[in-house]
Amino acid sequence: MSHRFNPRLLGLAAVLSLAAPAAVAQQATPLKAVEQSLAATTSMTARFTQADGRGRTQSGTLSLQRPGKIRFEYGAGANMLMVGDGKNLTFIDYEVGQKSAWPIARSPLAVLLSPQPNLGRIARIEPQANPGVVVVRARDARRPEFGTLLLAFSKNSAAPGGLMLEGWTAIDAQNKRTTVKLDGQRYNVAIPAAAFTYREPPKRGR
Repeated sequence: MSHRFNPRLLGLAAVLSLAAPAAVAQQATPLKAVEQSLAATTSMTARFTQADGRGRTQSGTLSLQRPGKIRFEYGAGANMLMVGDGKNLTFIDYEVGQKSAWPIARSPLAVLLSPQPNLGRIARIEPQANPGVVVVRARDARRPEFGTLLLAFSKNSAAPGGLMLEGWTAIDAQNKRTTVKLDGQRYNVAIPAAAFTYREPPKRGR
């Protein structure tokens, strides 16, 4: 079992909820507004498209429930799954009958799934030509092996805190990138507890 984060296995997405009004987010600094948006999120579902550094793509559906829970359900033919159960991220490849897991706290996605988002020490706002877009670069300088996460939001009054998560790019310590784009985002919807469980892969004989 591996405990080293590998964003190429990433099939995750993100969750946001409704609590902080858009007006509050607009009055706050951009980084504080992102914190408010994340904190206001309880759950989210979306469709996702994932691309690696070679341009290979996969798609599926995402379910997210803060804190700590996420599920990447890959589309037909992929026969794999990524689940965060609140503590660990587990990637299951049913085709070959294998799984690997690592702590959520040791992955860039910890920024999205933290129970109390606090970006001040590890994140900064990336300047954008489009005033309707907010991009956050999060990296813990004390733990560079955990990688970097770039989160992209669009200003949208219908989303928690007035910011809609559009996707992210995860960069590991070897500078390998995985980009996830979201669409069809729905916030604060009921998600069954079973969404954050998985069936064990079948054991393969030699």
